[in-house]
Amino acid sequence: MHVETLIIGAGPAGLTTAYELTKAGRSVAIIERDPVYVGGISRTVNYKGYRFDIGGHRFFSKSAEVEAWWTEIMGDEMVQRPRSSRIFYNGKLFDYPLRAGDALSKLGPIEAARCVLSYGWAKLRPYPEVKSFEQWVVNNFGRRLFEIFFKTYTEKVWGMDCADISADWAAQRIKGLNLYQAIIQSFGLGKPAGERGEVIKTLINSFRYPRLGPGQIWERARDRIVAQGGKVMMGSTITALSQHDGIWVAIVTDANGRQTKVTADHLVSTAAINELVRMLGADSDPAIARATSGLRYRDFLIIGLIARGRDSFDDNWVYIHDPKVKVGRIQNFKSWSPDMVPDPDTACYGMEYFCNDGDETWSMADADLIARAKAEIGQLGLARPEDIVDGSVVRQPKAYPVYDDTYKFNVDTITEGLGARFANLHLAGRNGMHKYNNQDHAMMTGMLTARNIVADGRKFDVWTVNEDAEYHEGGHAGAERIEERLVPRRIA
Repeated sequence: MHVETLIIGAGPAGLTTAYELTKAGRSVAIIERDPVYVGGISRTVNYKGYRFDIGGHRFFSKSAEVEAWWTEIMGDEMVQRPRSSRIFYNGKLFDYPLRAGDALSKLGPIEAARCVLSYGWAKLRPYPEVKSFEQWVVNNFGRRLFEIFFKTYTEKVWGMDCADISADWAAQRIKGLNLYQAIIQSFGLGKPAGERGEVIKTLINSFRYPRLGPGQIWERARDRIVAQGGKVMMGSTITALSQHDGIWVAIVTDANGRQTKVTADHLVSTAAINELVRMLGADSDPAIARATSGLRYRDFLIIGLIARGRDSFDDNWVYIHDPKVKVGRIQNFKSWSPDMVPDPDTACYGMEYFCNDGDETWSMADADLIARAKAEIGQLGLARPEDIVDGSVVRQPKAYPVYDDTYKFNVDTITEGLGARFANLHLAGRNGMHKYNNQDHAMMTGMLTARNIVADGRKFDVWTVNEDAEYHEGGHAGAERIEERLVPRRIA
């Protein structure tokens, strides 16, 4: 088989690239190792009619083009849902992102005073050179609030000390909080933010969502790609990959061991970048081999619990900042979409555990994981273990590319090395670029990649997508403005 473009991975970036290319009349083949599901970490698993979102995905973007893409694929199957997330700490639920007034009032006067004093000290003696997540948060919130609201959950997610995590992640993912202004305003002092002439970044209070979960949009995208002449090879892996005289040659092996030789003019990889290096044999270069071994990932599993009775909370998810339990976040799938739960007299919760492939949590038997999840949701008081009637475990390897002190150097070393050796190689998506991006950012890298292929040249730089690290849910949907977070930038 010969196609113009061979794509590794049927996640958001790969499917968006393929959809845009086939829509333009170009030939495409996608290789996906999963035999059933498309969407990657944005897939939706169906267990006895109960649908599990792998991690929770709000469909909101500052890119009008991405918003229009979702509408084009889904139409009226996109439903509008209220946004609600909170933090569980010391038996109480706090607003997320943090609001100073809410946090200080629920902490109580003594703890609140400690937080305020800690914040004042951080402002008097800030870290002069901020490199780590811990330093960034302490400078912006004070050490006490860091220890209460950031340390436990962040270390659950990443499995590493906050002092070892790059400040890049904090700047990208944490909504800013002016604690000083909140304190003086609580005493009736100072002017409201709008009167000070500041730009107020508000958090969205609703979002769109596919009626049957995010996987529904990617299943429809796959079907459109096939209808437009594309090929989607499910349950398949690339067992040999090389380039000869500018033509890519791949041996694709399916679940039955049957092999297909696929040649292509362009290769788009959304696979983990270290997997691509090994696939190409590029780790024969010592520098690339060192960089590849230096890239790290955090894995993830979610345990879907089906319970009798109505929901015990109506948040989309709750962050668990309690060090006595291992669960990091709890989803409420009915709050995402009522149609995710077939029986309205039941509830469905997703207990999220962050781990490493091969560690104790990852290696536990499914029955033991379900038992742990039942016990922990009961310990937190968010559901009664005796009401849990069933459960299912979904494992997701390489869920989060880790940002550490050397990741940028390692990624640059790999991309420069691959670029020097291979023509018409395009990297896209979260793992394909080792970039902790949201779903809409991954889609934008796919859109730009498709444009570069159609234009027969790299006119847009996919690496600038989300480079300003502005908080994902601030501002207005479809507003490509201010720092142009998702606006394509031409290479000078």
